[in-house]
Amino acid sequence: MSSPARLDESWTLGSLRVPNRVLLAPLAGIGNWFVRLQAKRYGAGMAVSEMVSSHAIHYRNPKTCGEMLRIDPRERAGGPVAIQLFGEDPAMMRSAAAHVVAAGADVIDINMGCPVPKVRKTGAGAALLENPDLAVAVARAAVEGAGGVGEAGGVPVTAKLRSGLRPGEDSGFQLAHRLVAEAGVAAIGFHPRSAAVHHKGTPDYQLAARLVRSLPAPVILTGGMDDADGVRRAFAATGAAAVMLARGALGNPWLFAELLEPDGERRPPSSEEVLAELDWTIERAVEHLGEERATRYLRKFYPWYVPRLQLPVAAARSLQESLQTADTLARVRDLLDLPRRTSALAV
Repeated sequence: MSSPARLDESWTLGSLRVPNRVLLAPLAGIGNWFVRLQAKRYGAGMAVSEMVSSHAIHYRNPKTCGEMLRIDPRERAGGPVAIQLFGEDPAMMRSAAAHVVAAGADVIDINMGCPVPKVRKTGAGAALLENPDLAVAVARAAVEGAGGVGEAGGVPVTAKLRSGLRPGEDSGFQLAHRLVAEAGVAAIGFHPRSAAVHHKGTPDYQLAARLVRSLPAPVILTGGMDDADGVRRAFAATGAAAVMLARGALGNPWLFAELLEPDGERRPPSSEEVLAELDWTIERAVEHLGEERATRYLRKFYPWYVPRLQLPVAAARSLQESLQTADTLARVRDLLDLPRRTSALAV
């Protein structure tokens, strides 16, 4: 019997070799190139983009094709770059997959698990769990657009699934087998919660373990893994090929490094390290969007970093409120000097 895999070991995804088993999950509205690059800087073996509309790609929407499909050369140093697509039309998916391959994606992931109503009402995301024949057709079209059939050639295609639409259902478990057998999907990303509960409740890791044992393709586990100990327990309990960090990695890229270090331990980042990482994020956002748009865009990032500054509750609340109303990044940087001064006074 072979020994259990380690998170720092490489593994095979289709024709690719992924350098380790700790990945960045697709994060809707967040996972652009510099968020992926940040995860790679801290060791992620692969990073998946935010979900991108196959329709928008097919019709060459400028923002979609220019911003959401941007792959920075610096990303490639740490391992493959995956672009996640969503849609319900096979022809559109085939066209989008071909375009994404031409844009330089190493992997294509298909979103079949998004629980958000505005996505589901189009027939995409988790709605495909109710229409497995269409889901297989969409996946098969992506495989064809990516230039191959399964592992026979082309860019590997994966699919991300929920366990089902409602608690207790296993339609995602059933669909996973069809996607591999009939569509040539190279791996399954599995979130063992129903779409109905979104991110609430305890993931069904026993169901994930059943999928690992029964599926003739790698299973990438995601959902409910917010700290290093929880990730290690879920990885060991399920036997998954890899884990994808999602909400637990927001403002916490140090989690990747902690999971990949040989001793498995790492001290929490200091306030200065947190501020330096936030400064890096601000600079990359300006590089991506320009100063004015970055000022607004970055407001979603501050709540992930401020709690890590170890400020008194009232000071943290005040800083958070001020960052949300700051109308320039110069003002943001002035505000972020306050924790430095507070920390110095406390020494």
